Amino acid sequence: MAELKLSESRDLTRIERIGAHSHIRGLGLDSALEPRAVSEGMVGQTSARKAAGVILQMIKEGKIAGRAVLLAGQPGTGKTAIAMGMAKSLGLETPFAMISGSEIFSLEMSKTEALMQSFRKAIGVRIKEEAEVIEGEVVEVQIDRPAVTGAASKTGKLTLKTTEMETVYDLGVKMIEALGKEKVQSGDVIAIDKASGKISKLGRSFSRSRDYDAMGPQVKFVQCPDGELQKRKEVVHCVTLHEIDVINSRTQGFLALFTGDTGEIRAEVREQIDTKVAEWKEEGKAEIVPGVLFIDEVHILDIECFSFLNRALENEMAPILVVATNRGITSIRGTNYKSPHGIPIDLLDRLLIISTQPYTKDEIRQILDIRCQEEDVEIIEEAKALLTHIGAETSLRYAIHLITAAALACQKRKGKIVETEDVTRVYNLFLDVKRSTQYLIEYQNQYMFNEAPIGDDEDDDPNAMSS
Repeated sequence: MAELKLSESRDLTRIERIGAHSHIRGLGLDSALEPRAVSEGMVGQTSARKAAGVILQMIKEGKIAGRAVLLAGQPGTGKTAIAMGMAKSLGLETPFAMISGSEIFSLEMSKTEALMQSFRKAIGVRIKEEAEVIEGEVVEVQIDRPAVTGAASKTGKLTLKTTEMETVYDLGVKMIEALGKEKVQSGDVIAIDKASGKISKLGRSFSRSRDYDAMGPQVKFVQCPDGELQKRKEVVHCVTLHEIDVINSRTQGFLALFTGDTGEIRAEVREQIDTKVAEWKEEGKAEIVPGVLFIDEVHILDIECFSFLNRALENEMAPILVVATNRGITSIRGTNYKSPHGIPIDLLDRLLIISTQPYTKDEIRQILDIRCQEEDVEIIEEAKALLTHIGAETSLRYAIHLITAAALACQKRKGKIVETEDVTRVYNLFLDVKRSTQYLIEYQNQYMFNEAPIGDDEDDDPNAMSS
């Protein structure tokens, strides 16, 4: 029984979630910002990707801040995918905050405070400071343990050398514990931060590369440091303005960063932090890194939020705002007026608008190929062709959802490769929007609270229902 349980246990660290956009690795552009046909998980949308690439280049060069970009297009045309591609292309150094329009209304704080916190999350501060570091190769670690337990504390000596000098340091209890924790032994190259006492293992010296016949792949060999043991090194910390706000807003504010219970932050705290960051910038201790704030489903915001965005974009510490919407000419939330994309004209005037186009049949086929690889599903060509036809007739999202469902149907019949019959089976099991709407029109009398006109059952177009 014990053996059976052992075989069933799974290594949780190796389970990877497959999301809707987990196949996106970047924007798929070459060095001249020309979009490749299929690259980094991106397919088609060449003009939109090229436009996003130009914006991305300007962000990297720090030339634009306080600008706004609108990704507008029909549902399922890759707007969020382009935003994800921008995030991946920017790298870890540039902050990228992503929220949905509905999040603003669901948080336990005012709408403008939630937007302000999102803005501050998208602005990074690169703080530079000099630290005293002792860096050298360990020659010998000598630890004296007392013969009787509890009689005296442990003492020891650490011998470090560079190419030019060698020094012996006396060790206290804390340093002995730190060396033991890092498993430091003779031949290792280490760095000790004088202020905090933190020990970092840089690698193993090349001179000791022949000590053992077998070594793990994680062993890294480095040169023995030259010059003096004690050095001054510039250390760079990257934080966001929101993190600084939270830490300074209350006692033990750093704990709120982990719990997420940040609450409302007073304007005075933010003003003081902005003044301090400006001082550091003047002194050359810090630099501002304007990041990107992506708001999906921006038409959900109301007129008050749009007024706040107008004002916030004029601030000198504003990030690049990227918003996405799939609405046409519709009402601005909170008013009776209609506007393109449900966004007020004065804010639309500030936006650079990138339009996305519906995918062609060939592009749908290529996207389905990428998703099959991502979801690790083997599928025959005829079944792929059927899925492509379904995607073109219904929607790309529906076709993508059928991939995993068809793979499960294939497993059920003990098959190895997904065939046409599996796709047909799940297509009949799960309805798309058009078939579901048609069914509702046919049987509307049997449903509660139906608002479709009775008597025009046969004449109604399934897509004409707006209620």
